[in-house]
Amino acid sequence: MGLIVRAVGFPLSAAPGYGVIVDLVVDAAVKRQLWKDTGVELEQVTQVFGEDVGTLVAGTLVDGDAGRPSSEAALPFSSVSFLTYRDWTTGRTGSLLVSLKLSVVDIYERLSQAERAPARLDDGQETALPRGLVMGRRSFGEGLLLVLVVIGALLFIIEIAAFVTGLMLARSITGSVHELFAGTERVRQGDFTYKIAIRVRDQLGELAASFNSMTASIGGLLRDAEEKKRLEEELRIAHEIQMSLLPSAPLNLAGISVSALCVPAREVGGDYYDFLVLDNERLGVLIADVSGKGMSAALYMAELKGLMLSLSRIHTSPRELLIEANRIIAAHLDARSFITMTYAVVDLRARTMTYARAGHTPLMYQRAADDGPRGVQTAAPEGMVLGLKLDRGEIFERLLREETVAIRDGDLYVFFTDGITEAMNVDNDCFGEARLSQLIEDCGHLPSEELRERVIGAIRDFVGQAPQHDDMTLILLRIGERQHVGPRDQAETAGVLGA
Repeated sequence: MGLIVRAVGFPLSAAPGYGVIVDLVVDAAVKRQLWKDTGVELEQVTQVFGEDVGTLVAGTLVDGDAGRPSSEAALPFSSVSFLTYRDWTTGRTGSLLVSLKLSVVDIYERLSQAERAPARLDDGQETALPRGLVMGRRSFGEGLLLVLVVIGALLFIIEIAAFVTGLMLARSITGSVHELFAGTERVRQGDFTYKIAIRVRDQLGELAASFNSMTASIGGLLRDAEEKKRLEEELRIAHEIQMSLLPSAPLNLAGISVSALCVPAREVGGDYYDFLVLDNERLGVLIADVSGKGMSAALYMAELKGLMLSLSRIHTSPRELLIEANRIIAAHLDARSFITMTYAVVDLRARTMTYARAGHTPLMYQRAADDGPRGVQTAAPEGMVLGLKLDRGEIFERLLREETVAIRDGDLYVFFTDGITEAMNVDNDCFGEARLSQLIEDCGHLPSEELRERVIGAIRDFVGQAPQHDDMTLILLRIGERQHVGPRDQAETAGVLGA
């Protein structure tokens, strides 16, 4: 089937007397000319019958393939339009489905050419187009060009903005990373005071804040470590000084042997013992325990040594010495502290030992015997601790008792502080006076040094892994032997006990 387009034109008058009818066969040549003039390709025209355009497709009137230029076989955009027509023979109306294809680029180029080139007649002569048509062409072309320019400018601005944003972001990241690197270098060199400037509160800013906090914490820890090291060094020196206050030279007195040890619970402690040679046949034996432990107890212990050295030259009676010591100490000792003490004088000429106990642990002794086991006795004369500010010393003097016992060769006397009998294991059980007494009874016949090692081993086995909670001091005094103990023996003993 073919398509013929008929058009009717009338002259411009109120009552036209004639009309012009033109019939145009739509074939391939017409379609090609239409594309050349407008850039629009008539692809297909389909006749549709009925009120509903979709009810019946009678047939295709025009096939677009026949008129499509070979160089423009495919145009990018398609469009569909519906036209109403009337059959002049029957008077019947219907619809035509017109399928068009067009190219925006071709349309723009044709409009641009039309703007630049003057209109020509069919014989080739130039002619002036109507002003409205020329202005319409220019307006549409300029508008389309303006839209494209605006779109291009926007894309260019967006690209520039993206580039600048990316550059700023990269510089921000690399700058922050560089500052972190510089900070780590400063920290590696030991400068823990370096701080990174925080300019933004993003993740990199939080990382910089964490870095500053870390360096401050490390700096504080290093300062604490230095301070701890300094204190440890001072305590080590204080320990050496305190140990130097204990008997250092070997005891050189015929008829008496001593073996002693002192193990502070900390670097320094409040336990104190001394051997005071009064003359060629008299020896003063002193053991004391300042309440508490640590530096304060060690300072009181140092003061006590000087005081006892002076008083032992003045008073021959242990009771009188302790009474005078209490009077002096009570005037200067802190109200929260006190001192327990036992002082004994061994007289080899009179074959006696006179002693007094000011609130200290009992004195244990084992008498010499020719054979068989020997029992251990405990002596605990009355007496209260030194340094209490109850009165002017009347109560202390009234309660203090002095006792004298005869001595003979082979007798063993054991002086100790409460750190020995109150040594606790992991179950908080104390070593106790009963265990110490039984140990002395079983091993009292051994030499003093060997007996000391037995006592140390028994306490160590009993305590196990439990920490030492109090200072421990032990004195073994034996009559009739001549053995010496020096600083090296004390240090070795302390090392064994602390192991």
